[in-house]
Amino acid sequence: QVQLVESGGGLVQPGGSLRLSCATSERFFRWYEMGWFRQAPGKERELVSTIAPNGRTNYADSVRGRFTISRDSPKNTIHLQMNSLNADDTAVYYCNLHIGTSGVDYWGKGTLVTVSS
Repeated sequence: QVQLVESGGGLVQPGGSLRLSCATSERFFRWYEMGWFRQAPGKERELVSTIAPNGRTNYADSVRGRFTISRDSPKNTIHLQMNSLNADDTAVYYCNLHIGTSGVDYWGKGTLVTVSS
């Protein structure tokens, strides 16, 4: 069973930084693409960034150049370094693991990021 354990959300001032982390078991981390999605109040869930097992990354236009996704293989964890945060980044951030062969997605419980002065 896939478990995704998120950490790192919180309150930050505009222009500040946060790092989100998502850990899973090695049997899944090794083979499948993982990433982050977010959902702001009143809006649909949207892609933020993904990273494949080979390290290939993908970013939403709204975060490219400000956010960096990475893999920490010894810890079976992905990180999302978020810099230059603004109010539009306020959302619940969900960790995702995607099994491409079956099209199945697994989700973490979500972690709230609030950007406010």
